[in-house]
Amino acid sequence: MEVVVIETPPLGDRSYLVHDGAHGLLVDPQRDIDRLERAAAEAGVEVTHVLETHLHNDYLTGGYAYARKHGAQYLVSALDDVSFERTPVADGQRFSVGALTVTAVATPGHTHHHLSYVVEHEGRQAVFSGGSVLYGSVGRTDLLGARDTVGLSHDQYASARRLAGEARPDAALYPTHGFGSFCSSGPASDATESTLGEQLESNHVYTDPDEGHFVAELIANLTAYPSFYAHMAPLNAEGPGEPDLSVPEPLDPHMLQHRLEAGEWVVDLRSRVAFASDHLRGTASFEYGTNFTNYLGWLFPYGRTLTLVGARDDVERAVRDLARIGIERPDAALGEDPAQLAPGAPASSYPRLGWAHVAAQLPPEDTVLDVRRREEHDAGHLPGAVNVPLHELLARLDDVPAGRVWVYCSSGYRASVAASLLDRAGRAVVLIDDRLSRAAHAGLSLVTA
Repeated sequence: MEVVVIETPPLGDRSYLVHDGAHGLLVDPQRDIDRLERAAAEAGVEVTHVLETHLHNDYLTGGYAYARKHGAQYLVSALDDVSFERTPVADGQRFSVGALTVTAVATPGHTHHHLSYVVEHEGRQAVFSGGSVLYGSVGRTDLLGARDTVGLSHDQYASARRLAGEARPDAALYPTHGFGSFCSSGPASDATESTLGEQLESNHVYTDPDEGHFVAELIANLTAYPSFYAHMAPLNAEGPGEPDLSVPEPLDPHMLQHRLEAGEWVVDLRSRVAFASDHLRGTASFEYGTNFTNYLGWLFPYGRTLTLVGARDDVERAVRDLARIGIERPDAALGEDPAQLAPGAPASSYPRLGWAHVAAQLPPEDTVLDVRRREEHDAGHLPGAVNVPLHELLARLDDVPAGRVWVYCSSGYRASVAASLLDRAGRAVVLIDDRLSRAAHAGLSLVTA
């Protein structure tokens, strides 16, 4: 048995190809199935089964498209309400994939009908736990609404114990979430591999003997998650098709200027350094990188026209990332010189400073805006800082005091997005592009709520 890990860092998830050298199965495949096809081709195996642990909330699946395209069986929980043909799978069901034996184990908690899979071959076991047992924690239990959270949290506790009874301690553990995904709950672990036995000794779902205490702690540590999650499960229940990942034809400069004047969503993918020094007025800065997908998906109003601005390579990667969360076929203006992209459009800029300059230059009458999440702000913030989390900013622009605004977060990324949105709204801003951990070195002290 060989397990090929297919990582998706922008979403903090993993998909898996499991095979015996000739036949294989996919677990929780991402939307862009060309990566999965390439992995199968490189392994020289035929994928005969595609397995979903659950209807995902943080990305669109590629399982339905892959199964249809390659004639594989598509296994989805028999209890999930879906509108496509699938091979229904139930708790305890066993089936073979070549020389591999697969057993489905009901592990509700992350969702009501969540399944994990135990795969065996010649005495070896591997557990594919989806959003159940993760490295150091479990999948979050609040994605289906407040009425279900307590019950699902108790389910997670029971499911972890059920899973530990279905596999040996030496079984390798392969979760889908837990590598930066908002689908996981704290405490976070930076582990990249583990066994079920290691989790029995270190994971709080196993080490906490008090179920009530575990549930209370789990719920207390649940934080905000991206708004695009609300769209994912319904779309996954319909069976998403294969996405078009081609780079769109460049937008006409006059059309780009018209969209800026109309207040449409035009997103600049360049570095926040380049954006702060010179950008088209009305654009929003979402520097392309690991944080891009979650934060653009969190703030972008689904159904609106989206235009990407940036180098061709960045646009190509962004199109792929956005397809994974159901933002299809954005338009694009290719290039990195704002003056050439829309020659008649006005430009804008704003200062970008580190903490040393903030300590020396911040006037007492200006506003300091902390755009981190509320629990981050409460753990330590600049004295007098106003807290409006980035994901709430567009709805709460009126809560930002008048005058010039100095914006910070923990690393500079969220602050750069917030500064661009304030600039887009006509506000005077200063981007504090520095790690908050460096504020003390500049003589600035933090206070707790």
